[in-house]
Parts: sequence; structure tokens; C-alpha cells
Amino acid sequence: MNVRSISVLPRNTTSLVLATIAIALCAAGPAGATGDAARGQTLYKGCADCHSINENGVGPMHKGVVGRKAGSVAGYDYSPDLKNSGIVWTEENLDKWLTGPQAMVPETKMFFDVPDAQDRADIIAYLKEKAK
Repeated sequence: MNVRSISVLPRNTTSLVLATIAIALCAAGPAGATGDAARGQTLYKGCADCHSINENGVGPMHKGVVGRKAGSVAGYDYSPDLKNSGIVWTEENLDKWLTGPQAMVPETKMFFDVPDAQDRADIIAYLKEKAK
């Protein structure tokens, strides 16, 4: 049996196009946006009604959130569904969460979302930098 390539681009061009797409996707990060931590700090003030970096409040503290398992902050009363979700707060998961927490974990206590991809990227950049 003979297998023939039906590519309309020369082999070198196809490889170049695929490599360019792969590099662009890897560089883009969550939601295709690069975050600005300084702008994220300003946006985070909107989160401060429920969260702070160092203390639990209406929501859990965010110190160490990037890389942490969801539902694991001592002293905070999480919903059972979030506590048992198995989610780890990677940049990608934080982006999904901020897009719509109820879609990610329907019985979560969090109801606030951040519809703008750049705003989410900026908040995540702030949390990565300042909430270590």
C-alpha cells in the first residue's frame, strides 16, 4: 500500500507554518494574553470585597494560590464540591475559574467572574508575582 501526502504546501513551508503556530500558542499563555502585574494589582482591588492576599475573609486568602490545590487553605470553609474537585490552581485553571467559576465547579461559593481575557491575565500575573 502506498501512502501519498496531499499537502498543497512544500514540506519545508508546512513545517515552518506548524512551528510558527506552536511557538505562538506557547507564548500566548492563558486566554492568549500576557499579564501586566501592575495593572492586575489595580484590578485585584475589585476582588478585595471577598479576598485578600494574607487573610481569609468571605473568600480564602490568595497567598500561594498559584500552584496550590483548590480547597486547601486552612481555616476557610470551602464548598464540598470545590474542596473535592482535585483542581490545582495553574495559570490555565485560574483563567478558566475567573471566566466562570460556576461552570467549573457548579456548587462553589464564588459567583464573580472576569469576562475580559486581558483583565484575567493581569490579575493572574499579579497573583503570581505578589501572592507568593
